[in-house]
Amino acid sequence: MNIGTYAADIARAVAFLSRIPMPKSAFTGFDGKLSRVARAFPAAGMLIGLLPALVLLIMLGLRADRLMSALVALAVQAIVTGALHEDGLADCADGIGGGRDREHSLSIMKDSRIGTYGAIALILSFAIRAAAIAAIARGAAPLAAALALPAVACISRSALVWHWQRLPPAKPDGVAAAVGQPSEGIMQTALVSACALAALLIWPGLGLLPLVCALLAGGLTVMIFTRLVRSRLGGHTGDTLGAAAQISEAAALCALAMAL
Repeated sequence: MNIGTYAADIARAVAFLSRIPMPKSAFTGFDGKLSRVARAFPAAGMLIGLLPALVLLIMLGLRADRLMSALVALAVQAIVTGALHEDGLADCADGIGGGRDREHSLSIMKDSRIGTYGAIALILSFAIRAAAIAAIARGAAPLAAALALPAVACISRSALVWHWQRLPPAKPDGVAAAVGQPSEGIMQTALVSACALAALLIWPGLGLLPLVCALLAGGLTVMIFTRLVRSRLGGHTGDTLGAAAQISEAAALCALAMAL
């Protein structure tokens, strides 16, 4: 693997997955396709998760309430990412929950307005993740709890890549189809890097069992979600990619909390 090319892919992935500005040199000769860049999504997720982790660490160090600290960290994360994945989760919940059939579901997901299913999904997403982070903070040292955020970000972005690779585009003329699709090899690279990075961040402070539980929970959840999307939509969209990341992140955090 060319280190310089991989570093450029990380910068491109960070720019795509967040609002963090990246140097223009990273985009020299870039054609806008993300099929290869997807291999760097876990590493980009880790970098994106560092600021929320720092906020959580500082607040826990100041003896702030754990649930409040978790909610503030999630708020910072949503700001850093531009609520990209939350938007996908809400649209996907509205489409799958309220759609009569495939075409109706896709038309609902294209609508920028949020419905009942989307609102409930967002409320539950923030509530479940905040409760899990607070539980982790109660059972672990502040630094170990904070490092769980970038670790889970690695897992959730690799789940996104797996979902992306396993399904064809639901709309041949959609945005998801225009940016390309990862190959089997790219997907495997993303999964391996996510496991390695998550191990480095979780194992020293939380132990092996929580690490294994988080990886299994994130993986099994995205597999179930992908099966649902295949049956309802026939393929992935940009919204289902975001939803895959959100759902696997919540599952991994819950598994970490329960395994401590």
